[in-house]
Amino acid sequence: MTTAILPRTAVAARSYARGVSAGLRRELRELRRSPDRLMALVTAPLLTLVFVAIMLNNGRDDLAPYAVLAPALLVLWQMALQTSGDTVEAERENGSLEALVAAPSSFPAVIAGRILAVTAVSMLGFAESWAVAALVGVRVAIVHPGVFVGALVVTAFATACSALALAALFVRTRAARAFQNTLTYPFYILGGVMVPVEFLPDWIEPLTRLVFLSWSSDLIRQSLLPGPVQGLAEHVVAIVLLGVVSCAIGGFLIRLALREVRESGTIGHA
Repeated sequence: MTTAILPRTAVAARSYARGVSAGLRRELRELRRSPDRLMALVTAPLLTLVFVAIMLNNGRDDLAPYAVLAPALLVLWQMALQTSGDTVEAERENGSLEALVAAPSSFPAVIAGRILAVTAVSMLGFAESWAVAALVGVRVAIVHPGVFVGALVVTAFATACSALALAALFVRTRAARAFQNTLTYPFYILGGVMVPVEFLPDWIEPLTRLVFLSWSSDLIRQSLLPGPVQGLAEHVVAIVLLGVVSCAIGGFLIRLALREVRESGTIGHA
């Protein structure tokens, strides 16, 4: 029985990988055709200037790393959330959602590939924020480069997984863009993107620990500051674990939603 299961598992893994690859290539083509989808990268330098100006005008040069990091994290989450919603919404509006679901490749895999492509591109927001800050005389050193790079990798992973989970919600509704707008700013606050979670009210802190951005923002900030990094393993494990849980939930909910809309015949107008 074990020998029979292993080939099936290998075939399923290859099929999923092909779906991810197809989704990734398609999203890169879409980004070239529709540069407006990269608007978040245009706003990142402007937000950096605003945040840096606020810190400097208040005499808080020590908070410059916060001002430079925040716009990059904003771009990362905004672009992933936009893709998870717009992919389903655009396919439904074009009347191509049914064909995408009926294709041989796994629908969750294709969505995951598209989200991964956007997540990778959104990493440019970090380079933009650092470059713009340097142009106005604010140089943020990366004291712990290994921690910084590792934090970015696990954060990108958790971002893509969380966006996949939200895509499951968007499959079941025609109000995907409304949900996008609703979910943007609460995650910025709970994730401590601009204001560290320790400055939030005590009663809300337990909720922040369920949001991977709260762990990511804290770890990335520590990589920019002198002194040892506190709780490195704890932060990495928390980010990866939240990402894995989100990915598992997202894949399950998407398959469940697709099964229900197939049975009801409402896949194009859920």
